[in-house]
Amino acid sequence: MVRELTYAQAVREATDQAMELDASVVLVGQGTRDSNAIFGTCDGLFAKYGAERVIEMPLSENALTGVCIGAALAGLRPLYVLQRADFLLLALDQLLNHAAKWRFMLGGRARVPLVIRCIVGKGWGQGPQHSQSLHSVLAHFPGLRVVMPACPEDAKGLLLNAIFGDDTTVIFEGRPSHSVTGAVPEEPFATPVGRARLVRAGSDVTIAAVSWLVPVAETAAARLADEGIGAEVLDLVSISPIDEVTLDASVAKTRRLVVADPSWGPCGFASELSAGVGERLFGRLAAPIGRITLPFNPTPTAAALEASHYPSVEQIVAKARELLRFGSGGPR
Repeated sequence: MVRELTYAQAVREATDQAMELDASVVLVGQGTRDSNAIFGTCDGLFAKYGAERVIEMPLSENALTGVCIGAALAGLRPLYVLQRADFLLLALDQLLNHAAKWRFMLGGRARVPLVIRCIVGKGWGQGPQHSQSLHSVLAHFPGLRVVMPACPEDAKGLLLNAIFGDDTTVIFEGRPSHSVTGAVPEEPFATPVGRARLVRAGSDVTIAAVSWLVPVAETAAARLADEGIGAEVLDLVSISPIDEVTLDASVAKTRRLVVADPSWGPCGFASELSAGVGERLFGRLAAPIGRITLPFNPTPTAAALEASHYPSVEQIVAKARELLRFGSGGPR
């Protein structure tokens, strides 16, 4: 019998299992003990492990990130939970100038096994200061691993991989993803970083998506299938490193690519992914690469405006149809 969990339950189970397996794993953050327990991902952990291992901290992200880096250098494995990814901006000096670089600067003699969980994306009017996904910013810097799991199995496996790895890893969790359900093995397991997931096979166009846009892409592919269009859906999962092998194999087959990225287009992850595919597969594409990203403006707070701000099934379907109008010799 297949066991199903929600994404949030999978994250909680991974955290609990890691803390059971290794006493050096500590949970740090704001809201770890409140009634919501960060979408339930920290529920019951304080009661089980106590104040020495579930540490509620003040709202001082730069200082707290520094504390976690020091703890990691001293032999602990901190799991730092940020309620909102936007507040990573307050800790970029610690994260980019210290955590990402110590291993290199010290010739591999020191490691920073720090994991930061960030929650991003749409939901009940988060507005311009509480909804920004910063994955492309962090992926720009060597020394960090950046992942965006979309399904419960990857949410558990990637978190366990990150906790017991020796690199600093930032995990972006889509706010809408926490209620998604899926099959999750009960035993602890580690999902490799840098491996994309084939969600749906197809031969006409590849839709490469991340985070909460993966199920949106799945729905778009099902709608395209009703029109006789075979859309292959890839969950890229890892932003840094990128699984170029799986991505290129899919695009070489379909010759068309739509990238769905829940952030802005200019200087963003969708732009980097498109440029890489364009360089590696130049001459083999049947159409320009299509990008589905946010409008280049701050996120509105009003629910009606927010609904039109984020990428939709209709946008992905329209872009795929547009690419199918191109043949090897141009538009027809």
